[in-house]
This record gives sequence, C-alpha cells and structure tokens, in this order.
Amino acid sequence: MTDVLRLWPLLTATHRYDKSLSTRHRGHGTTIEAPILAYLIETKNGRILYDVGCDYAKIADPAQCARYYDPEVFPFGPPEMREEDRLPHHLARLGLAPADVDLVFIGHLHFDHAGGLCDVCGAEIHIQQDELDAARSGEDVAYFPADFAGDYRWKVQQGEYDLAPGVRAIASPGHTAGHMSLLIELPKGPPVILCGDAADLQENLDDEVAPGLCWQEREHQALASIRKLKRLAAEEGAQLWPNHDISFYRTLVAQGFRAVE
Repeated sequence: MTDVLRLWPLLTATHRYDKSLSTRHRGHGTTIEAPILAYLIETKNGRILYDVGCDYAKIADPAQCARYYDPEVFPFGPPEMREEDRLPHHLARLGLAPADVDLVFIGHLHFDHAGGLCDVCGAEIHIQQDELDAARSGEDVAYFPADFAGDYRWKVQQGEYDLAPGVRAIASPGHTAGHMSLLIELPKGPPVILCGDAADLQENLDDEVAPGLCWQEREHQALASIRKLKRLAAEEGAQLWPNHDISFYRTLVAQGFRAVE
C-alpha cells in the first residue's frame, strides 16, 4: 500500500547543449533543449523533493555566472533560468513554502540537480556516501562544491531503501558514482520510475545508450543501470521517466502531470 498522494514535475530551467552530452558517442554537433526538472511527491506523512535544480544566483549574477560557467573549464554553458523558476515560486503556486518540504532526495550532486539546495535548506537531505565522496573529489567539473558546502541536514545513505511506503530509492550508478533513481507507487495508475540522469532521453532507454558523461568512464556501469531500470519497470509494470527529454516532458504536461502556474 502506497502513501503517495500526488506527484508534480517542476520545470526549474532549460539547458541547450550538444546532444552527445546525453547520448554517449551519438549526436555530436546537434543542439538539444533539455528540461531541468525537480519532482514534488506528496505523501500522507510529508512531502519529498527529488532533486532541486540549479542555484539561480550562479546564473543571474554576471560575476558568479562568469566564474561558474567559464567556457574554459565548463564547456556546457549556463542554463536558462528565471527568478520565477526557482523552487520557492513553484511551491508558492501550490500554496506551499520551502518549510513544507520534509525531505530532499538528491539523485546526484551535479550543478543542475543540487544547486537549488540553498532554496530548501531546512529540509533533511538524503544523499549516497559514494556520491558525496565523488562530488568532493574534484574530478568532475559538473560538481559545483559551493552547492553542497552549506550547513545542511545531511542524511548520508548507502544502497537502496524505502523513503516512505510506496517510495523506494534505486541504485543506478554510472553517470555518477552514487547516482540514484526513485520508484514511486502512485495512488492510481502504474508506478513511475524517475530515472534521473541514468537516462536523459527516451533514446537512452530504447537503444540502451549510456549518458555522455560517465563517472571515471564507467560506461559499462551506466549501461547496466539502464538495463536494471528496464527490468524493474517490466517487473513492476512501471513507467520509466527520462530526465532531460523535452518531448517526454511535454507529454507529461498533456497528461495532467503539471504544477499550478
């Protein structure tokens, strides 16, 4: 029996980049537009956020933008994000405040998934030990150490576990060392698996193509995670939701998976 009442995708920004960043060894020279999403999960006993998007200040402030998105060291460019795209505004449109979020589950600590921690800093934050260690190593430019250096209420985990009845953390490493996906049993309809960056696009799932960026070039691990998520979806009768696919996001909106705007 699930405690989940409702699930909202929250569009926090969009990012234009070379497709090969999402599909390894494919799409070089093709620019795609990718949604940067967070997900709000309302349960009978509290609210869970899966990911938190970017830190708006690092994009909006010219000095910070030049520092963090310097093309000499960060070739992907800054996302497009407006003040109204920040999490507090999404929550306000739902009649909520950041204090109403009880738990933040970070699938991985890259800048576009963990930067918004500064906007929900009062919540308990779940992260994998392997992910935290990798993020602190300095070996991946997509980690911005300032994003996770604050005085946060970390709950460091290892492996798979239940966050709440009907919400289960699923290990899916490869893109990063401690990447996690989330299985959510909805009150009606099939369960949903939020793939996170284990699968940016539907193409990653359909063709079993690894993400363009893999931790320490562990493409085999990323492919194993894609296959694991597909097996789990078949076993549970679940839908797989890719994380940065603008066409897929638009189908969610058309189906009514949309926050108040």
